[in-house]
Amino acid sequence: MTAVPAGERGATRIADRVVAKIAAQAARETLETRPADAPAPHATVVVRHNTARVRVSLDLAYPSDIGGQCTAVRRHVAQRVKALAGMEVPEVAVQVERLHLAQAPGAAQGRTQ
Repeated sequence: MTAVPAGERGATRIADRVVAKIAAQAARETLETRPADAPAPHATVVVRHNTARVRVSLDLAYPSDIGGQCTAVRRHVAQRVKALAGMEVPEVAVQVERLHLAQAPGAAQGRTQ
């Protein structure tokens, strides 16, 4: 049996939805605390010529360092997609869908007058 040269073996194509799942998981890994009632982060991806453009939608707790969390999500998503899918990620757009007010421990539920 003869080995086929690397250039003649074909190509591996990773589906956009797989890259989106990698990006969503990376966003979950980045968020240290997620509001209890918040949905998991969701990602959409457009892949073209081994380059992925990613949009991550997520909910965050408030008050918090929103800018710092978004920067961390961008960085980690780009690193994980490159490491796991081998794609360059020049753009990660983070869309904060909702801010959830963090409850103080022992605070009463309901409206405050």
